[in-house]
Amino acid sequence: MSFDSVTILAIGTLLIFMALGTPIFISLGLAGAFGIYLISGTKGLFQIPASITSQLFSFILVAIPLYILMGELIFVSGIGRDIYNAFSKWLNRVPGGLAIATIYSCALFGAMCGVSIAGVAAIGTMAIPEMLKRGYDKKLAAGAVAAPGALAVLIPPSISFILYGSLSGESVAKLFIGGIVPGLILATAMALYVLLTVIRDPKLAPREFESVSLSEKIASLRRLWVVLLLIIFVLGSIYTGIATPTEAASIGVAGALLITLIYRTLNWKKLLTVLSNSARISASLLIILACAFTFSQFLNLVRVPERVARWATSVELPGIGVILIFMGVLILLGCIIDGASLIIVTTPIMLPAVKALGFDPLWFGILMVLNVEIAVITPPVGLNLYTLKSIAEDLSINEIIRGTAPYIIVEILCLLLFVFWPSLALWLPSTMR
Repeated sequence: MSFDSVTILAIGTLLIFMALGTPIFISLGLAGAFGIYLISGTKGLFQIPASITSQLFSFILVAIPLYILMGELIFVSGIGRDIYNAFSKWLNRVPGGLAIATIYSCALFGAMCGVSIAGVAAIGTMAIPEMLKRGYDKKLAAGAVAAPGALAVLIPPSISFILYGSLSGESVAKLFIGGIVPGLILATAMALYVLLTVIRDPKLAPREFESVSLSEKIASLRRLWVVLLLIIFVLGSIYTGIATPTEAASIGVAGALLITLIYRTLNWKKLLTVLSNSARISASLLIILACAFTFSQFLNLVRVPERVARWATSVELPGIGVILIFMGVLILLGCIIDGASLIIVTTPIMLPAVKALGFDPLWFGILMVLNVEIAVITPPVGLNLYTLKSIAEDLSINEIIRGTAPYIIVEILCLLLFVFWPSLALWLPSTMR
């Protein structure tokens, strides 16, 4: 059987499993194993465990459960309440101030967490009731939580960057630092969208008339020193080269644990919940990664990455045109598969073509994670949408989707900004030692 026929059968099998609602790790694993069997027979199947084991024995992957544990500890610490309180006081007289405060709260929380659904849950629990109580439009309130919650995907520490780094061989430290400027630009773009929307239609967010004194504003910052210290210790140690991303993750876990002890928010019951959730999320990601390695092994056997690279260099399009096609494919795939799977499945296919066209793999990794950020808010699979629904009984899923939709356009425009001006994303990593 020809490589083309086997490729069609295996990818068809994958799509059928996904259409039936089969978990993504089973879909990837079975489709990959089926393809390998058709090419190499039972001998190829016996090589799969050794291949998976060698891929998973990577020091950088140790960072995944550590950053997840750090995020879970931050979540139970209650620090999200202090972050939201500070931003809401400083922005209370700005049109749409509570929504803008929510956006920047999600960004700052994301700089400590790295898991988007944790940001949505931590900030949304406080922000949604407060905005609705002040008369904010439900769709505006929903969008201001679900979309900015995804900033945790881009702003380091980011699990998505770890996955891309493990697959591409790129420096995770440089990927982390490369996500800072895009994350800040995207957060500001979201805030500007809210500001302009509310100025155009003030009924969406009634203005605040409650006066907040300067002393109250300054007082709201006093409990944030631990946040800044944690961010400085984690990202600063990576930027200066003092620690690797994995070592910085252990610093982050120790810092997050210290915060819970300072705030006295951790007891034995919560600790067991934190450990259980961290183990469950880590296992879910790693089993997806293992099964995706199987599917990637099949793709390499039938030379799909090589053929995509050959097409990219021979097609009568400028290189940036090929990148734009890749971005369109990633956006579409993000609607039907989760962010982790998006990175794991597409990186081995697209990255050889990106390198063949002479583009920087670090830059492409940042673009890839920007696409993951879009994926977590696009239906029908967008995890942030359903996370918000689970904590906000006053919002319907239809209101959440409609409120989040404009942010997809904002994110795509920011994605195009970094496609055409790579230096925006690459200048900060270029200053690292």
